[in-house]
Amino acid sequence: MSDVQVEATGETVGEAKWSALRELEQLHPGLDKTAVRFQVVSEGERGLLGVGYAPARVIASVQHPPKPKDALDVVVIGHQYWWEYRYPKFGVVSANELHVPVSDPAHPTPTFLTLLSADTDHSFWVPRLAGKTDLIPNHPNSMWIDPRETGLYLGQCAQYCGTQHAKMLLRVYVDSREDFDRWIEAQRRPARADAAVARGRQVFETTACVNCHAVGSTNANGRFGPDLSHFMSRDTLAAGAAPNTPENLRLWLRNPGAIKPGSLMPAMQLSDDDVNAVADYLESLR
Repeated sequence: MSDVQVEATGETVGEAKWSALRELEQLHPGLDKTAVRFQVVSEGERGLLGVGYAPARVIASVQHPPKPKDALDVVVIGHQYWWEYRYPKFGVVSANELHVPVSDPAHPTPTFLTLLSADTDHSFWVPRLAGKTDLIPNHPNSMWIDPRETGLYLGQCAQYCGTQHAKMLLRVYVDSREDFDRWIEAQRRPARADAAVARGRQVFETTACVNCHAVGSTNANGRFGPDLSHFMSRDTLAAGAAPNTPENLRLWLRNPGAIKPGSLMPAMQLSDDDVNAVADYLESLR
């Protein structure tokens, strides 16, 4: 749904809407006119509020900018309480830490995000990159970012989505083109198979872990939790709730609620030996 503010000065409301639609159609041929919602204001209301309304052309050009051929597409899926990132062009699936290339002002390469929700309302908000945009079940949304400086940009789910809303954090890594290409190359490799951690893999694959998590090239193909194929390429655990350290990983496996109360990941009641074995296995997935 696109919001268009129309000032009906010297025109009937119908004429004002028709003029705005004609301008939008010139900008976007094939526009679905049923997806445009109008907010009509009079000249008197504008003067009373002291607010100037941008014309439809400006609003549309910001919401639906031209898409360069080198732009990156990422599908963002909000879950309770973590983020899933899919890079369709590369066949890469990751979680919680979004990597995008820096955009060159001389040849802009923005990142276009398709926003979906797997369960309830969420909101993607990284203040230094863009405003808030909601993720709504059964209602695909979109936004774009065009970062001009490399670095780590922090954000937050900005729509209350349940108990652990406050710890559904966002980390966007804006990489140089070279670093981004290396990251993509590493993410596309098969999950590492290391005989030294075979026992941990066996425990992982014979418990309920596989019902929620996926690991490439194994029988783990769950979709309710993050893909763990390259788990150790991430700096944090539990959508940014804790640093990804050996101590925190073992605590997370023993008792997720100690790091993220209300998390939907259950405590698996593993023995200490099994916890250490699974942690060793996860630490091999780079």
